[in-house]
Amino acid sequence: MARIIDVPLHEAGGSCDPRAVHGAWGALDAAARRGLLYTPEVKVETDHLYERVRHVIPSIEWPAYAPLIAAINRMKREKNAVILAHNYMTSEIFHCVGDFRGDSLQLAREAAETDAAIIVQAGVHFMAETSKVLAPEKTVLIPDLRAGCSLAASITGADVRLIKQRYPGVPVVTYVNTSADVKAESDVTCTSSNAAAVVEWAARTWNTERVILIPDEYLAKNVAAQTGIKIISWHGRCEVHERFTAQDIAEMRDAHPGLVVLAHPECPPDVMAAADFAGSTAALQTYVDEKRPAKVVLLTECSMSDNVAATAPGTDFIRPCNLCPHMKRITLEGIYDALVEMKHEVIIPEDVSIRARRAIQRMLDLPKEKPRAFKVGMPEAAVELV
Repeated sequence: MARIIDVPLHEAGGSCDPRAVHGAWGALDAAARRGLLYTPEVKVETDHLYERVRHVIPSIEWPAYAPLIAAINRMKREKNAVILAHNYMTSEIFHCVGDFRGDSLQLAREAAETDAAIIVQAGVHFMAETSKVLAPEKTVLIPDLRAGCSLAASITGADVRLIKQRYPGVPVVTYVNTSADVKAESDVTCTSSNAAAVVEWAARTWNTERVILIPDEYLAKNVAAQTGIKIISWHGRCEVHERFTAQDIAEMRDAHPGLVVLAHPECPPDVMAAADFAGSTAALQTYVDEKRPAKVVLLTECSMSDNVAATAPGTDFIRPCNLCPHMKRITLEGIYDALVEMKHEVIIPEDVSIRARRAIQRMLDLPKEKPRAFKVGMPEAAVELV
């Protein structure tokens, strides 16, 4: 069985109690408060699902989760609904109610292609907006309106219009971690899976040596190091990934000889340089599945380790716990309530939706490729910050 080992981070908030990660404090009575009980029928419906999460949820707590899981799965069938579960969701959501699971690129494709009438976004608000943009005829629900994103909050559509005035004719590549309003002002979107490929495509298509890549400063620097293209970017950062440091890596290597360090490209360049491998959440999952390292750390949101561990028996996960407070607003009870009450529907003005869809569709129309790894050990590339 894969093991999750909590270790403290140097100046990064310390390790977190797995019970807090999975909402055990104050949430174990959520099903009972909704009149949902752990009956023999619920046990039969959910026993096979518990096998997927037993490495993170103690058996004594499972009866608190199972009634909500059973009820959600029944409602999905009754209402023709699907749940898109991001890699940063807690395991009881990711493995037990998620119909489609993965990174933002994978979920965007599923949103565009699903036949379901209702999409519940188990992720943050910009992801729900992306689903609505790609499936405007469907009802898109987000379980908690407070589930935002520090990157999405760092820039507005008005900011992008000013950037385009300052750099006329330079293509604007926008990270999907942005609002629909920002995407509507962009030429094409990207994810961490395809950021380097999209920037290269934009440079070829616009026949330019410069590309605007917003809003993540660190992703821009890391893409510039990979591609050699001159990047203009913004001062946005992910509040989870910016907390990792090269010193954290050195301390973890000292404490855990033989440790394999995997980093997300929203991390600072010095972290990327010190890692053994770097890539999107999909690329990190693929690395663990294919390489099966004996001991590994994923420098990304900490629920990712829980979810990858379910498919990696024999791998020990050293887990420095940097939580995304926005992702953790999405809970089983929130998903249940959203489906029961059909609440928190995502609505986007039609003119914004049409222009945002053009930028997203350009990304989706590019040739599919395996999530590209980022070269590690690269010197930091300079980018022009607006």
